Amino acid sequence: MDKTEIQNLIKEILEKMMISVNKISVDQDRPAKLGPNGDKTTWYSVEVNQPYFFHDRGGEALTALNHLIRRIIEVKTPKEKTESESFKDSFMPESLNILVDVNGFQEKKIENVHAIAHMMAERARYFKSNIEIDPMSSFERRLVHEFLSNETDLKTESEGEGTTRRVVIKYIGSI
Repeated sequence: MDKTEIQNLIKEILEKMMISVNKISVDQDRPAKLGPNGDKTTWYSVEVNQPYFFHDRGGEALTALNHLIRRIIEVKTPKEKTESESFKDSFMPESLNILVDVNGFQEKKIENVHAIAHMMAERARYFKSNIEIDPMSSFERRLVHEFLSNETDLKTESEGEGTTRRVVIKYIGSI
């Protein structure tokens, strides 16, 4: 699917939810802000009149919207696969590397998770010990892992089950 089709899909879904869309802008090849690995993510910034619907409950509805959009794109975009590739290794289209942001909520959330990761990393260095971060969603945990991936004196691991799964920042530098 191309950018215009994805924009129309987002607009159609939001209108079916009875939410009027003021504007949808596309920021192609924007650095993902997910970490230092330089991933490119296509950001779809949506402006609506009722952003509170997406901001309530920690952005659950926005997370669901992103998941729904990706699944629809995945179904509509055929995967290229060679005989030697297994199902897990099959090619995922670039169009799945998208992020829908409503009234800047997702961007603020990412900045907040990065601030928490930075603060906890400094705490791990200062105390030279392991620091547990409060339980997070898989998306937020991935943000922390990727944000701290280039730190040579720290290592991150996820621990726990289900809704109590959290990131542990481990100090591995010299004592």
